[in-house]
Amino acid sequence: MKTTLSPTLALACELITRNSTTPDDAGCQQLMGERLAACGFALESMRFGEVDNLWARRGTAQPVLCFAGHTDVVPTGPLEQWDTPPFDPVIRDGVLYGRGAADMKGSLAAMVVAVERFVAAHPDHRGSVALLITSDEEGPATEGTVKVVETLMRRQEKVDWCIVGEPSSTEQVGDVVKNGRRGSLNARLLIKGKQGHVAYPHLARNPIHLAAPALAELTSETWDQGNAFFPPTSFQISNIHSGTGATNVVPGELEALINFRFSTESTVPGLQQRVSDILDRHGLDYELDWTISGQPFLTEPGELLDGVTAAIHEVTGRHTQPSTSGGTSDGRFIAAMGTQVVELGPLNATIHQTNEHVNASDLDILTDIYYTTLKQLLA
Repeated sequence: MKTTLSPTLALACELITRNSTTPDDAGCQQLMGERLAACGFALESMRFGEVDNLWARRGTAQPVLCFAGHTDVVPTGPLEQWDTPPFDPVIRDGVLYGRGAADMKGSLAAMVVAVERFVAAHPDHRGSVALLITSDEEGPATEGTVKVVETLMRRQEKVDWCIVGEPSSTEQVGDVVKNGRRGSLNARLLIKGKQGHVAYPHLARNPIHLAAPALAELTSETWDQGNAFFPPTSFQISNIHSGTGATNVVPGELEALINFRFSTESTVPGLQQRVSDILDRHGLDYELDWTISGQPFLTEPGELLDGVTAAIHEVTGRHTQPSTSGGTSDGRFIAAMGTQVVELGPLNATIHQTNEHVNASDLDILTDIYYTTLKQLLA
């Protein structure tokens, strides 16, 4: 006998069948948009460059509760390492397999179904419900959510609360809610020496030798102590390269890629200045090329975080743990609007891996949590 799938699982499977490897949306937003339009949402497609984005809103009043997510997925990797084809969703022993099952087509399906249920039960809800969907989260993230946010800000369209469907849970769905993220600051550090023969070191300047004490100081530096919401800022050297490949040549340059994951206790200018001070103190001839991936953001306890945690407890009986751990997400762009932002989604154990999967029942639980949050805040 064929098992009937829940509405959330059925939609999740339909989304997974679409090969939306970043930045290709592969028609996912159209599918979701048709469902949303049927329950009264006004749809606005926003295409920037090669990236499709969808802004959908039901209602014109404040407050606005927005669900945010992405239809794009990371590449599959070697297909032979998958037990089943990544875009052929399979439910086996209560587990849904497929690329995007956890990150984050399962969450998207839960959002749409939760919204449909809420509108059916509360057609005259207060405020507005919105969805912000992009296909550029797993890629450069330059033509997606950030551009939609810029558009909304230009026309002074405010979002009060936002739930991002990133896979936040650790052991059980809802056990962790991300209420902030650390900032990410990157740099390419070029340290200049003088190439020469290893037998005549007095005629050369070895950038590896010159850099070593400075790099050691950078790695041992305490950048801040963190605070009640964030761990201390961390510094990492992610890549380092020097030399010609020959054993008898002193290299002329050393290149290192560095990264800060920083808390709200530090600032970008402050970190940049402290790095330069250390390099200058060691008398190095260097170049620094900085790029920032995102500023830190924090949603302190308040209407949104309280509403989400109450919904999780009502549905599951669990007491959720707010956390700011992990990498960056599109929440950083939405928080720049002054929006309260949290991330709530399924387990993150298999994201970006081969045989990505999620417990099928977790998606129905997530749907109930989203629905109950809507009731908490807008009913």
